[in-house]
Amino acid sequence: MFDLPDKIKNLIGEEKYQLDTVWRSESKVIIFSDKVLKIQTISQESETERSIMAWLQNKLPVPKILGYARDEKRDYLLMTKIPGEMACSPKYLNKPEQLISLLAKALRMFWEVDINNCPFNNNLDEKLQRAKYNVKNNLVDVKNAEKDTFGKNGFKNPEHLLEWLYNNKPKEELVLSHGDFCLPNIFFRNDKITGFIDLARAGMADKWQDIALCYRSLLNNLSEKYRSQTFYSLFEKLRISPERDKIRYYILLDDLL
Repeated sequence: MFDLPDKIKNLIGEEKYQLDTVWRSESKVIIFSDKVLKIQTISQESETERSIMAWLQNKLPVPKILGYARDEKRDYLLMTKIPGEMACSPKYLNKPEQLISLLAKALRMFWEVDINNCPFNNNLDEKLQRAKYNVKNNLVDVKNAEKDTFGKNGFKNPEHLLEWLYNNKPKEELVLSHGDFCLPNIFFRNDKITGFIDLARAGMADKWQDIALCYRSLLNNLSEKYRSQTFYSLFEKLRISPERDKIRYYILLDDLL
């Protein structure tokens, strides 16, 4: 086992575990039979994730916090394990109509949460400020961006993209947003949504933020034979008209975050 704070050690004892390799690389995620330990470098996101999860209790199916500790460099968040399988499991990727229907339901679950008292603001101005900080401090991973974002047919560099984003801000439709609505962060069991994870960017934001990242995640995960039907099928299930410019905008913005 890793070198953990005593508070966390006392809660997990000698339970067997495995490492999760799906989550983003800057975090270590340890999976137990009925709980999950997330270890990450202290950051604004790590500081807010616990508060957001607490606020979302009884509003959405999210993990319950079992324990929390911090040392000089890292946050340790122990939480309940969401049952079921990730939306990117072969079981669902091989049934795209079922997958897209469940994802549409999941999006609407967020939109139906009352945001009048939501203390977490993750709107476009906040995102652009974060993007500006990342660009200014050379924190943008250009190599990990979408293949057409930079280069011959894209933007010259992150500064060029940031300028474009400021000049082309769309009108926002504020809802409760997951913030990183990608298939590995949504769990299903059979034909039901069992929960959401990786909630550090949740808060009030444009509904097209989640739609855009959901669509991108579908394209990245579905096989070629299913991709062509994905776009229109998603919007049929959502019962709204697609807005390609907003989808492109939030995918581009995510390359700076």
